[in-house]
Order: sequence, then C-alpha cells, then structure tokens
Amino acid sequence: MRHLPRKRFGQHFLVDAAIIEAIVDAIDPRAGEALIEIGPGLGALTEALLARGARLTLIELDRDLAAHWRGDARVQVIEADVLKVDFAALAGAAPAPLRICGNLPYNISSPLLFHLLPVAQQVRTQHFMLQREVVQRMVATPGHKEYGRLSVMLQWRYAMQAVLDVAPTAFDPPPRVDSAVVVMRPHAQPVALDAQLLEDLVAVAFSQRRKLLRHTLGRWLEDRGASADFDCQRRAEEVPVAQYLALAQRLSAR
Repeated sequence: MRHLPRKRFGQHFLVDAAIIEAIVDAIDPRAGEALIEIGPGLGALTEALLARGARLTLIELDRDLAAHWRGDARVQVIEADVLKVDFAALAGAAPAPLRICGNLPYNISSPLLFHLLPVAQQVRTQHFMLQREVVQRMVATPGHKEYGRLSVMLQWRYAMQAVLDVAPTAFDPPPRVDSAVVVMRPHAQPVALDAQLLEDLVAVAFSQRRKLLRHTLGRWLEDRGASADFDCQRRAEEVPVAQYLALAQRLSAR
C-alpha cells in the first residue's frame, strides 16, 4: 500500500526487519493469542505478529489506513483516536487479560500511558516503542534527572524494563529523536490508594524540581494538616516511589 506519512498523526513507519523481529521476539505471541496493536500503520509489526499466529485487533486513527486494514479478514479494526478508546470495555469483553503493543505516536505517548493506567489490572503486558527520552523517564530511579512524575505514576502500577534501543534510521521517515522499546508488566498487587490524589501529590512535588519539597509539597501537605510525618527537607527527585505511595496511602485513608 502506498501511503504518505501524515505529520499531524506523528507517523513514522518502522522498516528495519531486524528491529521488527526483535520486537516480536520480546512480545513472544502464542498461536491464537489475542493482541491489541495501537497504530499499525503500514503493517510492519502487524504482519510479523500475524506470522506468529497472533489474533489482532488494530486501533488506527488514519481513515485511509483503517480502510486498508478493514479489507484484511485476518484482523479486527477499531477506527478511533486511541485516547478515546474504552479499554475497560475491551478488557471486559476479552476472555483473558489484554496484551497491548504498538509503535506509539510520540506526540501522545504520555497521555496514552496515563489513559491506560486505570485498566492496568486487566492487562497482562504492554510492549511499546516510544521516544527514548520518555522510556528513560518511565524507568528512572531516584537521584537521576529523568526521575519524575511519570516515573512515580507508572512504577506504582507496573514493573518496567527498557529492552531495545532503536535508531532513527529504522523508520521511514526517520524521526528526529532516538526511540526505545519498553515492556510493562502490571504489579499483581499494587498499593491501594486514590489515584487522583497520588497524581496531584506528585505533580505538586515535581512542580519546582530544584527547590526543597518544603516549598511545594510541604505547603500542600500543611493545607491538609498532614505535614508532620513526611520529610520535606529533600528535593522531589530524592524521594523513592515507595515513600510517595505510602504518603498517598495515608492521605487516602484520612
């Protein structure tokens, strides 16, 4: 199929056969296993997954590409903005936890990761190609400059591992940034807390990274009468995920 990449959709089509094979090896689909692929594009990853016997549901926003895939009896197609797709409904209709994969449009990668958070317990694995900088933020640990809001929110729900770096030359057209593949496996028993409260708490904490937390999170906690049991004489990037979760859990229980 001839198709000109559309910049507004962030389209960069994967063309490197070795990279495609490495991604499929990481996903390791079983024959007959159902997967959801976000943004199949021209089908480089799609065809490789089908060759391994996967049953695919494709989520595609580009109407021309969606029409192309609807003509292929091997796949099911959801033509939609992935940020508006009801993954809870998809999970409810599936016989097993979801397996989701895709070469994600870099302009919506963080919003999409947050969109998927509420259904983490209905997911078995997620394998995503993302901007390398985003993957570094996802898996970052305290004390690193990449560690931040995204790190805490995702590490609350997932164990994550960066498994493959991908150069711009693996795509057509080449993006201006390096890419990476990350594997996300939901924790079997995540810490129970109010997700919105955690998100608010972490957003405040990292709102002024260079300042001690007493200037940001400390004042936020004081307004809630909860500052006594948390050390705010640190910067946000020095606080482990577990301590943010414990604080949010205490606040959730108040």
